[in-house]
Amino acid sequence: MSENKQITVTAPLLPSLDDFNELLKDIWQRKWITNNGHYHKALEQALCEYLKVPYISLFTNGTLPLITALQALRVTGEVITTPFSFVATTHSIWWNGIKPVFVDIDESNCGIDPDRIEAAITPQTTAIMPVHCYGKPCDTKRIQEIADKYGLKVIYDAAHAFGVEVNGESVLNAGDMSTLSFHATKVYNTIEGGALVMHDEQMKRRIDYLKNFGFAGETEVVAPGINSKMDEMRAAYGLLSLNIVDDSIKARQAVAVRYREVLKDVKGIRFFDDMPGVKHNYSYFPIFVKAEEYGMTRDELYFKMKEHNVLGRRYFYPLISTFSTYRGLPSAAVENLPVATRIANEVICLPMHHELSEDDLNRVIDIIVNKK
Repeated sequence: MSENKQITVTAPLLPSLDDFNELLKDIWQRKWITNNGHYHKALEQALCEYLKVPYISLFTNGTLPLITALQALRVTGEVITTPFSFVATTHSIWWNGIKPVFVDIDESNCGIDPDRIEAAITPQTTAIMPVHCYGKPCDTKRIQEIADKYGLKVIYDAAHAFGVEVNGESVLNAGDMSTLSFHATKVYNTIEGGALVMHDEQMKRRIDYLKNFGFAGETEVVAPGINSKMDEMRAAYGLLSLNIVDDSIKARQAVAVRYREVLKDVKGIRFFDDMPGVKHNYSYFPIFVKAEEYGMTRDELYFKMKEHNVLGRRYFYPLISTFSTYRGLPSAAVENLPVATRIANEVICLPMHHELSEDDLNRVIDIIVNKK
């Protein structure tokens, strides 16, 4: 394989173009291309079955479900969340006029540290927004115990957690709601898209109103909703993607096994093993570089990979709490977030997708192991 070939950190899961064209022909014949059409309904039902969740509502991207969940649950005041995530997590809180309160993360899974949540609760706190970072489940049991004790809502940003289960139960059923991203970079995608998982039919109806301008009928508007519906083309694409996602996850698992076999003996490189009882989706493969042991900083390795046309990602760096909108918040202080700050300076997500060849993996591994 050519050394000049670019190895990307991810690759989109693409269904058969012939199969997609057949569904497009059907959409053209139906002449119903949005507004809860045939394929939209079919995809919601198929995802409920695949993900083992009772109700799901599709969205046009993965950010709008976060914004809508906060609206639907009438969250106000302060929301406790993590600085170690994609910016959409905190942006959704800010867009609702709510104050984000950052707490540190647990090094074992890079999710919010339950031990830090309770100390951050104030009379203004109304919800917790944890993230299943890299698809590693948060400690949902402890988080729920804290939420129940203080009467708080829990909305999980599960953008990375498509298909993840704990002891046979979908992690998406934890909390009051969970949100998903179906962006092209994810394990499962609808090109752009997302979803909101809820527990009962009444909330499903409210969410569907909110994502369609608040319309409850032809002439009745029951809430100040927005337009965030998924169209028929992407829903059809999503149905086809669902047929091949398991094979893609198996290929990703094989990549993870290979990385672990080789990197376990590299001093100064840490990575996650599979968690007991968890069905993983292998959405990411982060490594954490201890410079004093490895002999090279994270950034030195990151840019060396780039020199060899291997694209990793410093995911998540920098922390959300360091961005101009949020860094003035008291909870954003570095001394409040020692673990997240350190992890953000150590992490590189290695190339992880279903199209990686043996030659690709050998190139990635050679750079890390031989540092040249």
